Amino acid sequence: MAMKHIMRTVTRAGIALVLLLVSTSATSAYDWPQFFGDAAHRGSNTQENALGVGNAATLQSVFNVTLPATADGAPAYLANVGTAGGTKDVLFVTTTDGRIIAFDAHTGAQIWAQQYPSSSYGPSGCSINVVPPSTGGSPCFTTSSPAVDPNGLYVYSYGLDGKVHKYTTGAGAETTTDGWPQITTLKGFQEKGSSALSIATPPGGVSYLYVATGGYPGDAGDYQGHITTINLTTGTQRVFNATCTDQTVHFVQKTATPDCSKVETAVWARPGVVYSAETNRVYFSTGNGDFAPGSHWYGDSVLALNPDGTGNGSGDPVDSYTPANEQALDDADLDLGSAAPALLPTVANCTVPHLAVQTGKDGQLRLLNQDSLGFSRSLDHKGGEIAPIIPAPQNIGVSGFIGVNSQPVVWTNPADGHIWLFVANGRGISGSQLVLDSSGNPSLSSVWKYTSVGSQSSPAVANGVLYWATNNSLRAFDATSGTQLWQSTQPGAIHWQSPVVANGVLYLSDSANHLHAFAAPPTVSAVTPNQTSVFGGTPVAITGSGFVAGSTVTVDGVGVSGLVIENSSQLTFTAPAHAVGGATVVIRTPVGQTVTTSYFAIGRPAAPTVASVANPAPPLRPAATGTSVIIADPVPPRRP
Repeated sequence: MAMKHIMRTVTRAGIALVLLLVSTSATSAYDWPQFFGDAAHRGSNTQENALGVGNAATLQSVFNVTLPATADGAPAYLANVGTAGGTKDVLFVTTTDGRIIAFDAHTGAQIWAQQYPSSSYGPSGCSINVVPPSTGGSPCFTTSSPAVDPNGLYVYSYGLDGKVHKYTTGAGAETTTDGWPQITTLKGFQEKGSSALSIATPPGGVSYLYVATGGYPGDAGDYQGHITTINLTTGTQRVFNATCTDQTVHFVQKTATPDCSKVETAVWARPGVVYSAETNRVYFSTGNGDFAPGSHWYGDSVLALNPDGTGNGSGDPVDSYTPANEQALDDADLDLGSAAPALLPTVANCTVPHLAVQTGKDGQLRLLNQDSLGFSRSLDHKGGEIAPIIPAPQNIGVSGFIGVNSQPVVWTNPADGHIWLFVANGRGISGSQLVLDSSGNPSLSSVWKYTSVGSQSSPAVANGVLYWATNNSLRAFDATSGTQLWQSTQPGAIHWQSPVVANGVLYLSDSANHLHAFAAPPTVSAVTPNQTSVFGGTPVAITGSGFVAGSTVTVDGVGVSGLVIENSSQLTFTAPAHAVGGATVVIRTPVGQTVTTSYFAIGRPAAPTVASVANPAPPLRPAATGTSVIIADPVPPRRP
């Protein structure tokens, strides 16, 4: 495979530079730029090949850094970033107190940080629902996650000033022109950015940043869930409110205008919005609130918009789904919007090729049609599921129910093409497959479940391994069988934090204000050939596991030439010249893990140099046949 060339402009010390980043690896570092990796937010990492079922059991801690506050979401990862300290792979986290911090993804060292606290709401800062701390109030916070611009130059993060901010990825310099920072709420003391930031690039090439807004815990205060869609080319924005959808503005606090007479309908699922390339729509779900489409109120519903954040042009969404028991959900505080629609890839031979699964705080699973959610299928605009509603598998056979506040993961098994759905909640985690009957009708079939412990952390799949965090624990499972492969008790308490795998490293933050990183050390199974020439130049191939982009190889402490990381299980290089005997080979990964092997250098010392070829002195007697010659090093003539 040809070398990978990446052209990326970065700012260093206020000077714009263009860096040509060259990777000599056949496999190169990849990005994980937002929650669950991409705009569809399926949570399945199809790029990972260094960490898998074969070596997950050997995961070990490579760093554990302390944060100034809790990061209650998931990190974003960007490879090959130009920084003041050189080119680095960078990890970005947003903390609850409105910071964004950039870390070296290999060491955990901080590169830069910025913070936008809540001081703009008064000398004492922001208090939830304007209840001062002196009378029992709590400070404002966010549980959002950052997102990286598709051009790799900028990273976006929510601040407690009610705005989303734009920073250079390498230096953290903030953009303060062309509408930045962008307003996402005018009442940050009653509304907050809870969900991850999301970016999608639909056909046409314009990228959009989506910021979801909800309320604070307790459903109190004057808040209205809404989506702010920001055009990353022009810096313009659109607002779509989930209640009073006909008013496309940021509402202000009551008694002033513009405002809506209804409240709630928070948008607080972990991904915020999800984008479907198959339908070219964005989807999001709403929490408790009144449902009356004639009045433009869409509580406990799934809404579809155009990618630019617009609705149908008549003050309503492009499409919507609302459960038949919407009122009961609202009365019991069972938000449908605790999770966003889980988008399935196109399903061949299915009566409904574009499926989504919607769950919620009632712990039920609903199969929906992305192309027609259900709004137009009944007079009351409710219902429209395409299969019977079923409980999450871990809720079956037990008394009561546990809701789902995490985002389900959708994974296509490359071995057989089966589509899987993984759902986690406070009762456990489960794996189900999408199946079709003889007529092509879809349904979900439970395959396995793990119910020893539960949490509301969203899981993640990478290379056939399912990762899931619970309080004081991080686990890895075989995605197809549910067999536990590995566990660490290093993490602290877990709330919304979700694991991320990128380039052979597993990352997780926790509520004890830590950022953890784990990796499986490399292994060697063979060196071919196991003997090389003392003169150097012998091509050497090493097979094993855990070889990642950025790994180095030394022979007796000296770096080799021609190193190519072919894939996670093979690397090649050119053997250097070496004295006869054993040569020690050390492979080091970017996070500092090593494995040592060897080969043997063989050969003979260099032959003597031929100085001349000459006839000898006349023989004492005639030669029998032919002419004799002597090949020898020159020697001084003897004195007489």
